[in-house]
Amino acid sequence: MNPDYTGELGIELCPSLNFGERKGGRKVDMLLLHYTGMESADGALSWLCNTDSEVSAHYFVFEDGRIIQMVPEGMRAWHAGKSIWAGDRDINSCSIGIEIANPGHACGSPEFPDLQMDAVVDLCRDIVSRHNIPASRVLAHSDVAPGRKQDPGEKFDWQRLAAAGIGLWPDIKKSLGEGKLPQTFWDTSQAVLDMQEKLARFGYEIAATGALDRQTKMIVEAFHLHFRPKRTDQPFDAASMAMLDLLLADICAI
Repeated sequence: MNPDYTGELGIELCPSLNFGERKGGRKVDMLLLHYTGMESADGALSWLCNTDSEVSAHYFVFEDGRIIQMVPEGMRAWHAGKSIWAGDRDINSCSIGIEIANPGHACGSPEFPDLQMDAVVDLCRDIVSRHNIPASRVLAHSDVAPGRKQDPGEKFDWQRLAAAGIGLWPDIKKSLGEGKLPQTFWDTSQAVLDMQEKLARFGYEIAATGALDRQTKMIVEAFHLHFRPKRTDQPFDAASMAMLDLLLADICAI
């Protein structure tokens, strides 16, 4: 296996046999970010390369910024599991997966070190550029598997990626003005229906029921994990709706 990465940082190879062909000749148009969720980074890398695990990713980023490639980008790694985005249920066939060494929620959700984030930014920039991946399709595992997955979690710095031209992060305060952030959300059935329809337009798999049901609460948590990380355990509010409107406007403008 030859490395696909063409960025400025060095890269190591640790091939995994856990991969297959991209189904239907799918082209890469999504970048999916994960945390490993294991206490040991070395243990996580070993597991991703173990045929018994039946899981893998294209890349692995250590806390110290070392980048490992495990699966060629042209192949289908097994990182997304049961997932869906914009009606597509085979996320593995259209995506490149990056596993970021971090033990995650089970171990108190530690911060991602600067060296690691710098490496993630460089790697993502290289992948997005080579595959022309739209900003709206740089996603979290939790986005495509809400309720089942929480990674890479609220400590991951999506704003830092967006500042480097990777993914979306609307500046809500700049758009609405300081001190003008709406604070309430009128949770009538019509307001909830509007929220659900907009979340579905963005890509989440959500039925328009007009009720704050279990599926809606899971999607709201996923949305907040990515875009409002200080409100992961809070209800959808008017500022969340404003953020969602800005995201949809950004997609339309691309």
